[in-house]
Amino acid sequence: MNNTAIELKGVTKTFGSLVANRNVDLSVMRGEILAILGENGSGKTTLMNMISGIYFPDEGHIYINGEEVVIRTPKDAFDHGIGMIHQHFKLVDVFSTVENIILGLNDGKRYDLNEAKKEIVEISEKYGFVVDPDKKVYEMSVSEKQTVEIVKVLYRGADILILDEPTAVLTPQETAKLFAVLRRMREDGKSIIIITHKMHEVLSISDRVAVLRKGEHIATVNTAEANEASLTELMVGKKVKLNIDRSEPLNSCVRLSVSNISCKDREGVTILDDVSFDVMAGEIFGIAGISGSGQRELLESIAGLQHITTGSIDYLNPKTGVISNLRDHTPLEIREMGVKLSFVPEDRLGMGLVGNMSIIDNMMLRSYRKGKSAFIDRKKPHDLADKIIAELEVVTPGAETPVRRLSGGNVQKVLVGREISSSPALLMAAYPVRGLDINSSYVIYNLLNKQKEKGVAVIFVGEDLDVLVELCDRIMVISSGHVSGIVDARSTSKEELGMLMTKAKAN
Repeated sequence: MNNTAIELKGVTKTFGSLVANRNVDLSVMRGEILAILGENGSGKTTLMNMISGIYFPDEGHIYINGEEVVIRTPKDAFDHGIGMIHQHFKLVDVFSTVENIILGLNDGKRYDLNEAKKEIVEISEKYGFVVDPDKKVYEMSVSEKQTVEIVKVLYRGADILILDEPTAVLTPQETAKLFAVLRRMREDGKSIIIITHKMHEVLSISDRVAVLRKGEHIATVNTAEANEASLTELMVGKKVKLNIDRSEPLNSCVRLSVSNISCKDREGVTILDDVSFDVMAGEIFGIAGISGSGQRELLESIAGLQHITTGSIDYLNPKTGVISNLRDHTPLEIREMGVKLSFVPEDRLGMGLVGNMSIIDNMMLRSYRKGKSAFIDRKKPHDLADKIIAELEVVTPGAETPVRRLSGGNVQKVLVGREISSSPALLMAAYPVRGLDINSSYVIYNLLNKQKEKGVAVIFVGEDLDVLVELCDRIMVISSGHVSGIVDARSTSKEELGMLMTKAKAN
């Protein structure tokens, strides 16, 4: 009997002149977990989108259980037992678990919520999920929403599951629970494909690893015979140094002092609750927390983009020694106060860069007000764009290319490069390596370390706790808008951080 669940032969996909996948041969066995690795732009997501019916291949063949199939739509994929759990969940917030799971299901039967609940409970008990069929999505944590997505594809009969960055916003404890469930699904004969950038997770959960490079399938190796260095070399095509050289902070003094700040959203719900901390010059100050705990609002408050209801934000100018309160000043006012602040926001194209503008024009956004005439000097921005493209290995046809045409990882490189180039005294970076492959991520980590060594105060908001522990000097954990702890990164563990991330506020 053929033990191959899904097989691709000669699959190719192009978008105009761009070849996303070229002549890919790939197989996934029944009852295995296959990890897909590759640099940004290597074609991982495109390949999975063809399996799940979002794209249709230009060339090649797809086989399910040894028989050739044609997958033109997500419904075709479901009909062949394929379900994809996307990084950004496809759920209706005001609907319950059971309503989301049966939504859009057209099996010729009348909707029976009670029968559906019974099946959902059976699936949950079989694989070890914790799910409440009646709970509304807007009341759920991130891990609960992910559970609903997985149960949804299982409810629809999926035997082949594709998970895109499944642990991106999970705590270590939630990740461990997810992996336990995936192992039980594997034991039940399910085939699971995981796209992830977290190498330690690849090594702990997968049976085999398929590596893509520039749209081509380079190799599939047994995980037991691989390590981080060998997999990275396959991804990049050369040996890569994968370690963060964390230096000790030198001549530290307080660069930023945040005292008792609070803020609310438009509905009056408290987002930040009495938050206080200091950031030192020459250190990397990490911020950890479950997604939506107030990290974004905290950085935006410092940058002048978020109104706060109480507290103060004091900045010490390293040249003049003058202390400036940044509270409720606009970004332009903060700059005119002589504050050398750079901000890499979470929203790359909505807040950081203008998608329709070229890389050069985006370099000019920081300096256009300095122009003394209608004819703005484009040479310096052009030189800066070329420098960032070369040093950060931005994949682009040229500096005149609109940034919206770049992959997410390359957009991030442009944004980080621009902000660092302004020689800040305070650099804030929210998820600066989100969506980046491991090689590009380490380039960013080393750039942040160089800023630290120059005496810059660096605030780093990250979601990979292993990286936070290895890169930062101190780590502050935010839980539901309040500070649940500030720890020494050299002596803490990711398990301790995970506990602090879910800690309730003390009365």
